[in-house]
Order: sequence, then structure tokens, then C-alpha cells
Amino acid sequence: MATITPSRSAFLHGQWTAADSAALYGVPDWGKGYVGVNASGHVMVTPGKDPGKQIDLFEVVSGLRERGIHTPVLLRFNDILTHRLREIRGAFDGAMTEQGYTGGYSCVYPIKVNQQRHVCEQIAGLAVELNFGLEAGSKPELLAVLGLSATAGGPGVNGLPIICNGFKDDEFIETVTLATKLGRNIIPVVEKFSELELIVKHAKAYGVRPKIGLRVKLSARGAGRWEGSAGVRSKFGLFVSECLKAVEFLKAHGMLDCLNLLHCHVGSQLFDIKVLKNAVNELAHVYCELKKMGAGLSMLDIGGGMGVDYDGSQSAWSSSINYTVQEYAADVVYRIKSVCDSAEVPHPKIISESGRAMVAYSSVLILDVLGTSRFESNPDLETIEKAVKAETEAPQPVLDLLEAYRSMTDRNLLEAYHDATQARDEAMSLFSLGYMSLPMRGVAEQLFWAICSRLLDKASKKGELPEEFEGLPELMSDIYFCNFSLFQSMPDSWAIDQLFPIVPIHRLNEEPTRRGILADITCDSDGKVDHFVDKRIDKKTMELHEVKPAPGPEADGVTGVEPYYLGVFLLGAYQEILGDLHNLLGDTHAVHISLDETGEWEIDEVIEGDTVEEVLAYVQYDVPDLKKAMRLDIEAACRQGRLTLAEGKSLLKYYDDGLEGYTYLEG
Repeated sequence: MATITPSRSAFLHGQWTAADSAALYGVPDWGKGYVGVNASGHVMVTPGKDPGKQIDLFEVVSGLRERGIHTPVLLRFNDILTHRLREIRGAFDGAMTEQGYTGGYSCVYPIKVNQQRHVCEQIAGLAVELNFGLEAGSKPELLAVLGLSATAGGPGVNGLPIICNGFKDDEFIETVTLATKLGRNIIPVVEKFSELELIVKHAKAYGVRPKIGLRVKLSARGAGRWEGSAGVRSKFGLFVSECLKAVEFLKAHGMLDCLNLLHCHVGSQLFDIKVLKNAVNELAHVYCELKKMGAGLSMLDIGGGMGVDYDGSQSAWSSSINYTVQEYAADVVYRIKSVCDSAEVPHPKIISESGRAMVAYSSVLILDVLGTSRFESNPDLETIEKAVKAETEAPQPVLDLLEAYRSMTDRNLLEAYHDATQARDEAMSLFSLGYMSLPMRGVAEQLFWAICSRLLDKASKKGELPEEFEGLPELMSDIYFCNFSLFQSMPDSWAIDQLFPIVPIHRLNEEPTRRGILADITCDSDGKVDHFVDKRIDKKTMELHEVKPAPGPEADGVTGVEPYYLGVFLLGAYQEILGDLHNLLGDTHAVHISLDETGEWEIDEVIEGDTVEEVLAYVQYDVPDLKKAMRLDIEAACRQGRLTLAEGKSLLKYYDDGLEGYTYLEG
């Protein structure tokens, strides 16, 4: 028997409450104090984890709607980003104070995690105060970071650490060298030996004493989806033998003192703290040995990897992590301090590249549900019986299905399921051989789905499913059609089966009585979400509320249903920048929300989503030519009498307005 989590069997203590919904969707577990549910059944965001300063998401979405800003919309919470950066800073400060660590700490933001200008500018603005930095992994990112670091903290403030990872050509290295001469605190990390040769060449040509980093391939492997980015088969870095060769090369050129940083990368979204401990321990030993050989090392970069607990289980699971920020910081500091103290080497400045942990919590995507598709669970038996009697000889499988439906009780569920499955298979065989009419096939399907729905309902009330029923929740689930593109806004859900918490942002004081999956508005069959957060359980449906018909002016203008909004959380890392233009559905609106001095939410900035005209231009369409072709075609249709002048005018206006409008459906 398998325990199930449908809402009807999850809570048996009486009237449904908002607290029941919070527990059902795991909000306290993955929300980490940033997300909660209020007594009205609305999702609340608490940017600074202060219960007295909260933002009602349904209120925000309603306010945006009144301002003409429609869903889908990405909400960015600047205050969450600020709080998260301070939390990481505080965790390392606390660990260093407690353990007597003297080397210092800096967190470097890899802008590949989310290169949106508004995000990077906010981080750069806080970096000076927190002694944080930025990381670039490509030529475009380098140029962006150089510009950001020029303005961070005001003119002339160039102490912001800049780490340069990834492959580097001659032009890249020359740019870094000139930026060093300009006064930037920039450190190119050598990924292959030829880069070191270029660094030395340009340093001598421009008379610069650069800061140089080496990325070492450790024997310690990573864990999770990206474990291959660590270990001896990792894409980047030098083997230890190559690091020793680099030391000799720099010594020969009188630049060994320029080797200031040692770097490694254990993998993204590290879910097991033991993997981190092993890697940091090995890295610290390499650091101490190179330091004793005369290298001018003063910084130890442990790379990225600090994960996010997407499912709230706080476990060694691919969508979770088995540690807190505080434990992460304490273990890193302890391991490095222990090795350095034993080797009698001064404590280095610790650098981490914790991009995912910095920005994931700060963004929420709000979707609206357009409609649903479901199996009929309550067949019209009177109509079915009339159809059966109208047959000259009713097919036996149909009669068996009808009997299985009528005779089902709480005690014979398994027998009814076996009978129904066999009868359904026999009915399909008869139809394929030409011995059953299409109307009878339709009756057989109706009865089979009704039996399955009734079975699932009765089993749910017991709280357990027989093993043979375990596929029924998925099979019988509704499809909720949502106004978004999975490939644009949640690409990792499609590409690597990443889980993101999804919750209705209102109606949480009502019991969700439906089970469903989410489908987007692309024409791709992969455009769906059918795996959901539930603490290390492969949950293939989620609990949802009945979508209500439109009562009047509050209805969604597209679908004729009452607005029903879902929030997709923890989307701040990677999703925006990885999104593509599948079906030419572009960027969503993005709205920056913060709290004012009185604790009320306010809109800091609105970044409008892509228009149809803009996405067509991305794929090299000439929009004026399209308009001209459409206008000429309409004129010809009017001359030939296929369209009236009024109809032609309406169509042309629709076409022009459509080009200027949002790529998503608008109310």
C-alpha cells in the first residue's frame, strides 16, 4: 500500500484552513521564512523575514492588473536579494569570529546565473558595503562587469573583486591586463596552461604586475546533476602536475608573487555537505603546499555550489540540500583553518561563487489559468443505458463495464478495477477488428474513466492506494492550461527535470479538490509541468482548486473564467537567461517590488515584456514588410468583395495592434 497526499485524505480534522494549505504545499519548508500563507488564504512574501512587513501576492497581482500589467509576470523582490546577501555575509562573519579565522571572506556573484541589468546593478551596489565581488565567464560578461565595477560605490571605487573564469583568448587577456592597469581588482583564473603564457606576455608588454589565479582539478568529485564539473575529468582547470609546471613557469619569469589565488569548483547545487568538506579539505592542502613553494597566494576560491532547498526536505536529494547557510560557512571556515594552522600557513581570504544561493529566492513567476481539461467522472447512466439498448446486440465488454460501475463498493475496489481494465481492453480489441461501433466505443471509454475516477475517490478517503492503483492519480489528473511558456520562464524544468515550488497564491483557505498537471500555451507536447515538490517523493500531480466560471466583470477576458493565479517560486537563478523563444513567446513583464518605510509594498520599476514585433525582429523578420504585405492582401480582398471595407479595417487594426502587443494572452 502507498500513502497518498490528495487533499481529501491529507487533513481529516474538520474545516479546511489556510494552515492546511501551507502544510500541503510545503510552504514553511522551502519558503525559508521568505514565503508564507496568511489567514485570508493568500500567499505572503516576507522580504526581510520580519512577520510585521509582508507583501500579499494576490493584492500585488490585482494592483498590477488594474494598472494594465497582465500575467504572466515575473515579480522581483529587491529586499529579498538584499537580505539574502546579508545573510550569507553574516553566516561567514559569524563562523570566522567563532573560530578565530583571520583571512576574511568575499562572495563573488557569477553573473551567468542572472545577467539582467537590474539584478547585477543591485548586487554591484551592495558589493562595496559587503566586500563582495563579481565574476565573468565570457567576453560579453567581462565587458559588462567592467562597466558595473566602474560605477559600484561611486567614481574611483575600483576595489570590487572581479574573478574571470572560462576560456580566454588573446583579446580577453589583453583586456584584463589593461583593466588591471586602469586600477581594477581583477583576477584571471587560468583554466589551461596557454592562458598563463598569454597573461605573462601581456603583463610584460604593458608593465603590469597582475593578480593571477589557478583553477586546480581535484580528485574529490562533486555530487548531483553537475558532479561532472568537478574531479579529474572536469571541463576546466589544471591537473596538479600542471599547477607545479605553472609555478616553475612563473618563477622563471619573476612573477611567482603574482600567483595570488587558487580556485576549484565542486559543482552546482551541491546537496551533500560531505562532498564540500572533502573538496575544501583537499583544496586547502594544495594551497598550503603551493604557498610553501613561494607562490604569493592569499586567496582561496572554493567556487560555486551552495545550493537551494527547492523541495524543503533539507536532505541529500537532487532538489534539496542537507545543510543551512550557517553550516556551509562554518564547515568551509573550519576545514580551511584546520589545514592552514596545521601547516603553519596564514589564513587566506575565502572566496565563494554562490550565485544560485544569492538570487534564487528573489523572483516569483505569476501565471493565470486559462482553463482545464478533465475526464468525465459522473456519466449520464440513463443516456448510456438508452444507447446500449439501441444496439442490436450490445457488446459484452460494455455490459461488463456498466456492471462494474454499478456494483462498486468500498470493499471490492480492486476487483472492480481488474474487471474494468479487462473489459476496456476487450472493447478496444473489438473496435479494432470492426466488431464494435464508434458510439459503443465512446460509451466504453466514458464508463472506464468514470470507474477509475470513482475508485480513486474512494481510495483517497482511506488515505492509501493499493499498489495496482498507484498510476491512477497521474492517469486521471486534470490538465490546467496556464498562460506562460515553460521554455521561456522555467527552462530547467524541461531540460533537467528541475523542481520548482508551485502554489496557488489565493483561495488557500479553500480545500483543493482537483489533481492536475500544468500545461503551457506552446504547441510543444513537452510544454508541461508534471513533477512537483513533495519532499523526496516523485509527485506527478499537484492539488488544485476548481476553476470557477466567470461571474461577470471580474472574469478573465481571454477565457471566461474567474481569475486563478499560481506562483512559481525560487526562479531567480538561471531561468531568465536560459529562456528561449519557443513559439516566439518572449520575455514576460518583470516588476520590481519593495517595501516602503511604512511597510506598504510599492513598485520600483516595471520592465515590459517582449512585444510580438520585438520577437519577430529577433528572428530577422522585417516588420514593416510584414505590415505592407498584409495591407496589400487586405486591399485586394476588399476589391474582390471577400471582405467589406469595415472588415478589412478591423483586421488591419488587429494585425497592427497584435504586433505591438504582449506575446502572451492578455485579458
